[in-house]
Amino acid sequence: MLTGEHIYLGPLLPQDFNTLMEWADDIEAAHYNETYRPALWKQQEELWFPRSHDPSRVLFAVRRTLEPQIIGYVQIWNIDPVHHSALLGLRIGSTEDRNRGYGREALRLTIPYLWNQLHLSRIGLSVFSSNAAALHLYEKAGFVREGQLRQAVFINGHWLDIILMGLLHPSRELP
Repeated sequence: MLTGEHIYLGPLLPQDFNTLMEWADDIEAAHYNETYRPALWKQQEELWFPRSHDPSRVLFAVRRTLEPQIIGYVQIWNIDPVHHSALLGLRIGSTEDRNRGYGREALRLTIPYLWNQLHLSRIGLSVFSSNAAALHLYEKAGFVREGQLRQAVFINGHWLDIILMGLLHPSRELP
């Protein structure tokens, strides 16, 4: 478990599934990540609780300190042990829990874990250009804009760019 001041990151639990399913079927929040499609129970179940261990993936539930209900999640996937890199995703689920510093604290807990436990040298992520809050959060955490996929997705009747960002381990950056 990774413990911060206001939140902690720990395992997903079976009782989290209904909340994860609700978030997956949230048409308003979908525009931050993808085109909305109704969530399918079996697909979501396999996504969050796979039957076999996948060493290229780590999932954390985000919870407020001393509270059992999930408020978000951190996904780490495409963990590459040869190139010491991975992709990162973060979501604070409910609108009421956003803009309260939980995402910032989750990143502060996750990044050292990625450097020290998974021995990564590079963390990558992608963000829709319309998600100003996420772009700001990642830039404040030290992520650098590395590229832009122009008009890569069509969401709610508009073409959006995808911003590619990366963070390099400070002691492993090349001159």
